[in-house]
Amino acid sequence: MLYSVEGHYLLLIIIIVKCHVLYINGAWPISNSSSIQLLGLFQDEIGTVNGTKSSIHSRAMFKAAIILSQKYNIQMNGEYIDGQIAQTGGTSIGSLSNTCLILSKFNIVGIVGPALSRESHIIAQYGESIGIPIISYSATDPDLSNRYVYRNFYRTVPSDDSAALSIVHLFHRFNWTSCIIIYQNDQFGSGGVKAINNEFDKNNLTITNQIIFDITTLNIQGDLQDILTSSSTRIVILWTESIYIPRILHYALDENVLGPHFTWILSSTISFESFNRTSYSNLIGLLSIESVAGNTINAPINTTLLNEAYEIWQQYEPETFPGSINVDYYALFAFDATWTLIQSLQKNCFQYINHSSFCRPVINISFCYDRRFPKNNSLLNIIDTMEFIGVSGFIKFSKDTTDRIDGIYYLVKNVQSFVNAPNFVPILKWSHTDNWKEYSQDNVIVWPGNSLEVPNSYVGLSGVTVRICFIESKPFTMQSYSEENTTKFIGYIPDFVDNLKNKINFIPQIKLLPTNQTYYKSVQDVANGICDMLIGDVTITAKRREIVDFSTSVFDNSLRIVIRKTNSDNVDLFAYLKPFSPGLWLTILAGTVYAGFLLCFMERHENEALKNRSLISSLIMSLWYSVGTIMGYGVDFGVQTAAGRMLTVGLYTLSLILVASYTANLASYLTTLKQKEFISGLDDIKRKKIPSNRIGLVPGSSIEEFYLREISQGTPNYYPIKSSGDIANDLLNNHIDAAIWNTPFLEYMANQLYCNLTLIGPDFSKNTYGIAVPKYWIYKKELDVAILSLRESGILDDLKEKWFSGAACPQPSSYDASTTNLNIVAMSGLFVTFAVISVLSLILFAWTKRFRIKDLLWSLLHNKEHSINKQIDEEKFPNEIIVLKRQSTPRNSSYTTFF
Repeated sequence: MLYSVEGHYLLLIIIIVKCHVLYINGAWPISNSSSIQLLGLFQDEIGTVNGTKSSIHSRAMFKAAIILSQKYNIQMNGEYIDGQIAQTGGTSIGSLSNTCLILSKFNIVGIVGPALSRESHIIAQYGESIGIPIISYSATDPDLSNRYVYRNFYRTVPSDDSAALSIVHLFHRFNWTSCIIIYQNDQFGSGGVKAINNEFDKNNLTITNQIIFDITTLNIQGDLQDILTSSSTRIVILWTESIYIPRILHYALDENVLGPHFTWILSSTISFESFNRTSYSNLIGLLSIESVAGNTINAPINTTLLNEAYEIWQQYEPETFPGSINVDYYALFAFDATWTLIQSLQKNCFQYINHSSFCRPVINISFCYDRRFPKNNSLLNIIDTMEFIGVSGFIKFSKDTTDRIDGIYYLVKNVQSFVNAPNFVPILKWSHTDNWKEYSQDNVIVWPGNSLEVPNSYVGLSGVTVRICFIESKPFTMQSYSEENTTKFIGYIPDFVDNLKNKINFIPQIKLLPTNQTYYKSVQDVANGICDMLIGDVTITAKRREIVDFSTSVFDNSLRIVIRKTNSDNVDLFAYLKPFSPGLWLTILAGTVYAGFLLCFMERHENEALKNRSLISSLIMSLWYSVGTIMGYGVDFGVQTAAGRMLTVGLYTLSLILVASYTANLASYLTTLKQKEFISGLDDIKRKKIPSNRIGLVPGSSIEEFYLREISQGTPNYYPIKSSGDIANDLLNNHIDAAIWNTPFLEYMANQLYCNLTLIGPDFSKNTYGIAVPKYWIYKKELDVAILSLRESGILDDLKEKWFSGAACPQPSSYDASTTNLNIVAMSGLFVTFAVISVLSLILFAWTKRFRIKDLLWSLLHNKEHSINKQIDEEKFPNEIIVLKRQSTPRNSSYTTFF
């Protein structure tokens, strides 16, 4: 039972009190004498007689269907089907009370209507309680589709689920991704929003805001201008009944939130008679989307039935007939709903031709809840399986849903300018079997602002002043001072902003943040509304995303470790001996001596170079031959015997292998002599190879978050650096031994500014830089699209090449001479050895010439003493000396040389 006993008495009171029910039969030849009656429920404005366009047209087509059935001689138990009309006033209780009142007086076997979703819920339950079918022609709430809840309910108008699907297809066609919905606060509004939400979720579309229009107070809840202008989308769906649309559009005009800045999609077409001519330009570009009959999009319909219905309408109520092309679509749905009941009742009674009581409910019962339609399941089964071409298209139902499952069509109309006033022009058509297509090739869409370009669903940044905060960090953002004492920003970020500005035409208002401000505080400035954008070496992290949003990546980043370059003081004088082990050197020495002795034994008596020498001399010459051959450079004499030649082959073999092995091992050894730093990378820091307080980090940065998370387990035991610009000073002043920072900055610093710093180990913790913007920033999508466009066009790569390539510090080539070349330090021992051998050679030379050296020294000493004595004599006896010289001068003189 639908209501309790107390509820029955309350309804009886309401029925008695409600006396303004109108039976609008006019001149129509509909009688009350038949015991087979259909009830038509139509919404009219309360207190009016003529009613709305939809109600007038739907009521006329309901009557035309009944008269047409009589014309076709459709009877039940020998009686024609007649009809009753009732206004509902658009309220649930009005629908129920009027329905109950009519059923108390007439033998109602089916109901066409009601018009509204909020009425249909209660009438559908009432119909199930008394066993008669209910077919609505305009109630679209998706909740009414549940066959298990509403067993006796049907509808010829498509459900809002179909409307939502068509809207999704429309968004895909125009590449829209988001919208705002304004809806009325009843089942029609909430059901429509629910259906659109479900379809949007399936297709990754977004409803950014939902605004309620109160149909009781006729006001919008909230500040419409503030909500729309602060939203990221510029598409507005207005989901209300047609009677409310003009009022809402007037309000939007007053708040300046129609065209050209916003694109509105209406749930129904309207008349523009209530609008001033000054507002016409703002109405251009409006769209409407509504369900239509098949003839509108050239789908098959029963034109014979439709034309006859129009003839009947014109015959009995010509003053309301608007012409065939202006008939409201819901009127056609009302005719098909009525015709469905007429045909199903006829078929049902035909099954029980011998049981006439099965065709009508029990009569002469004054209380409307006590009526029952016998064999109602049979009637419902007939409706479930019924198929025919109606005046709105193909009519077909299902046992699983209350919805019409065929003949579903939608039409999009566009408001365009005409001579007298704007009007709707059909531009797109849709069916449940096909996507949106052009209605006519002659019709083009005129968008808000009289534009022919499809608007974006999101708001644009063009012409908007954007407060941009810079973080000074080389080479991303640097200050340059001109001769006029003006400051100019240079670097990767200023160039990037210039390209971004040219792309989307916003107005940048740049502010440089203090150098001692932490990165997290800078991000908070965005969250607090101080900055619209924070651009710099700002890493995207989960913690920061909790308070701000980030753009797509503007720079790929990672972390590295920087330290001071160190030089080793250890010099190995005998590094050239390292390629061979001591044991091998001794073996080579022994083999050389052995070969020398053996050669002396074999060659001494046969070889001219050895024959005339003493044994010791011959042995030394043989050793000389052995050493020279092994070293690969030969000697100044050759062997004479066959045995000597064979021995020489063995020496050549040793020379080939030993020289090649020595060369390879020496190169390998010298490569390993490359200077090694005291730490090799992040693993050494994790292993505490250097004290934690000797590791420098900038507090409040993403690097600090990484260190606390991955290395120190939350303990801030590092050395705090004021800013990234102080990293080099703290390293060079020996405040720290290592620092962790972003790779791009460290590479620039080590390559361009501080040649005595070096980066060690591979990079780690790869991440990206992004632009920090406020949460739900309305321009974020356009910003992301612009950044991706700059990346795809190669501009970001060009900026990276400009600011991060090149090096002022000397750079090792791919062939690192410092690690592979023989240097003077590594080979100093070899030269010392050569010097020692040279000295020994001189000593040996002197020893072999010792007697001649002795004679020379003696001669030089004797000549000096003679010269001194002669000088003394000349001073004492000068005259005597002259005479003696003349007498003693020989005629010929000879000189004796030393060698």
